[in-house]
Amino acid sequence: MIRRIAHLDMDAFYASVELLRYPQLKGLPVVIGGGRRAEDETLRQTYDGHTLADIPLDAFPRLQSYTGRGVITTATYAARQFGVGSALGLMKAAKLCPQAILLPVDFNEYRRYSRAFKAIVTDIAPLMEDRGVDEVYIDFTHVPGGQREGGRVLARLIQKTIFEETGLTCSVGVAPNKLLAKMASEFNKPNGIAIVFEDDLQSKIWPLACRKINGIGPKADEKLKSLGIETIGELAQKDLAWLVAHFGKKTGAWMFEAARGRDERPVVLESEPVSMSRETTFERDLHAVRDKTELGAIFTRLCQQVADDLQRKGYVGKTIGIKLRYDDFKSVTRDQTLDSYTADAQTIRQTAGLCLKRVPLDKRLRLLGVRVGTLVKAGDAEQYEQNKALAPAEYALSATDSIAKIDQLF
Repeated sequence: MIRRIAHLDMDAFYASVELLRYPQLKGLPVVIGGGRRAEDETLRQTYDGHTLADIPLDAFPRLQSYTGRGVITTATYAARQFGVGSALGLMKAAKLCPQAILLPVDFNEYRRYSRAFKAIVTDIAPLMEDRGVDEVYIDFTHVPGGQREGGRVLARLIQKTIFEETGLTCSVGVAPNKLLAKMASEFNKPNGIAIVFEDDLQSKIWPLACRKINGIGPKADEKLKSLGIETIGELAQKDLAWLVAHFGKKTGAWMFEAARGRDERPVVLESEPVSMSRETTFERDLHAVRDKTELGAIFTRLCQQVADDLQRKGYVGKTIGIKLRYDDFKSVTRDQTLDSYTADAQTIRQTAGLCLKRVPLDKRLRLLGVRVGTLVKAGDAEQYEQNKALAPAEYALSATDSIAKIDQLF
């Protein structure tokens, strides 16, 4: 059979989930970002006794009134028409689209819908590679309907079922490999299906900008343009030696294959995470001395969140690290490796605190992060249960001592 790989990308995922909660915002410019919530208690309490769909538009905060350094997580398509999109600072976005409605993010709800749509996918086509909260790769090759019309029949079934069971739309690209499938999923957004066959390379792929190749970032694209290359077709005209000379052996060889639509990567059903982390950017710069109480609370919360993530997903780690970004935007990281694996919040906090002792804290901070790496499944860590019970003194202090030592920093 001809290899048929699909890339499924949920349409404006976070924003679409919010529109299920607030259907009165449909068709309006809506921006998600700037903070986190369990649920929007302010609106719920103000309009107690009413459904969320009954909340009048005037009750929602507008982007023009936002002050802070938050960034956009996602935006509805109506907001994107004003040049507002992911990773743009909210203050900048307010100048472009001041009338946009601003909603804080609700990661618990997004994860719930993520699990729901992925369960639908695997029920229809079991060979699925999870690529994040809102996108997956699917191997259509041997699935009933996966070859019909190049995969369009199966893509339509998955798309229809997701919408009927969740109310969310998605876009699907089907092609001979993952590289082309991901590009195809962008062709007919939102709620579209695009099929790329082997002989479509010159007509559908080569006219596209090089940046459409997943893996060619802004710097590589800028260099390609400086060399007179703007489209994938122009890139495909360059021979291997020329690409290696300008981009190095590894990258040059990859560009040579990618421009010709070649990609032999398999659909990976399970992938082990290398690390888990949590970080937060502050609404205002914080100082380690003058704001030690606030920073200490944030630090504890991040450590607890990482521990919860590890325990929920069944992992333990032994490399604990921290990340700081100062008010001058310079970043620094430090880490420390334990003798044994852990997923304990207190141990993570104590070790991360030792990492903090190794960085200067004289400047104001705009970001703080905590990371646990060198992960293995909890069941595979032979010493995990023993470490959890015994808590060796060399890396796990008592709760009182731990808090006392960390509070010396904050």
